[in-house]
Amino acid sequence: MKQRDKRVKKKGSRGKKLAIVLTILVILGAGGYAFRKPLAVMAFDLFLSGQVEKKLEKSYSPLEGEQPKPVVKEQKMEPFSALLLGVDQRANEPARSDTMIYAIIRPEESKVLLVSIPRDTYTEIVGKDKEDKINHAYAFGGEKMAKDTVENLLGSPVDYYAAINFEGLRKVVDALGGIELPITKDIVNKQKDHEKFTIKAGKPLYDGQEALNFVRYREDSDFNRTKRHQVFLNAIVDRMLKLDQVSKIPDLMDMLGENFKTDMMPSYIIDLSKKVLLGDAPSIKGFTIMGEGFRKNGVYYDAADEEDLEFAKQLIASWNDPDTDPDQLLMPDAREKAAEEAEIEGSKESAERKPAETVQAK
Repeated sequence: MKQRDKRVKKKGSRGKKLAIVLTILVILGAGGYAFRKPLAVMAFDLFLSGQVEKKLEKSYSPLEGEQPKPVVKEQKMEPFSALLLGVDQRANEPARSDTMIYAIIRPEESKVLLVSIPRDTYTEIVGKDKEDKINHAYAFGGEKMAKDTVENLLGSPVDYYAAINFEGLRKVVDALGGIELPITKDIVNKQKDHEKFTIKAGKPLYDGQEALNFVRYREDSDFNRTKRHQVFLNAIVDRMLKLDQVSKIPDLMDMLGENFKTDMMPSYIIDLSKKVLLGDAPSIKGFTIMGEGFRKNGVYYDAADEEDLEFAKQLIASWNDPDTDPDQLLMPDAREKAAEEAEIEGSKESAERKPAETVQAK
């Protein structure tokens, strides 16, 4: 009798879950727009968050010598920083960080700042006692040395890191059915010692291999390549946040597999994901630290522009401060706007002086 009762209870439990799923599908299908986000989060909570958290445990990799950051349940999530490492490891080659981005996430406002550091930036490699290209820090000492080196360059701490192998992202892009990329002219990789490929312009969606080639293309400039990495991340986020992709999250985590590592606790990622699902589409702003090329012992490097570096530090300080009002955040285009305003003001003053000068001449 007891076993029969248990079976009845299990059937009843499954029936309740099925009823909830059907209700959600009916409301979503009927166009109950005002309830779509809360319902998506409820569905994620009920049926997906446990699976995702279990899969994320495989990617959880705290840095050696550092204590895991405790997850504190708070009504309000504070801004935090993360070092995003795009690792490009091909067959029979050592891993290297082709992408290094200091990101600041403000969950409450759905705002993200991406400060990109070109891979050839010449700087001190912390723990190696030498100056070299910043992307060599990952090759020398993995995520820990990359994190320490970026903190030293920018003068700001990194709360978390996330390292993603581009090969894993290729599979994710295919699983999402492709991503949108603003390619207005064919991209052709044709130099003698480079992998040959062509990415056609004007396609509505680009598959995983095309997206991977988009971030790997290097025959224009390191600056443009860094900007493409930001565009690629934006495109992934846009595609992921579409409501019809929520159910695919566990499968996507499986595809990333060993290609994804982070020291952010799985439970915190789950809380952050729900915050993103409930909030507005993220507003992502980007800034790249420019540099001037030079050669040393026959090797090409970028010397970081001091004004850009100082401005990057100001951006980070503004965005990292939880007391900064969203409307008062320093924006990446603030310097250009200030210069334009100064030029307009100068033109006005010049125009006002001209009549007086003409009168004197007469």
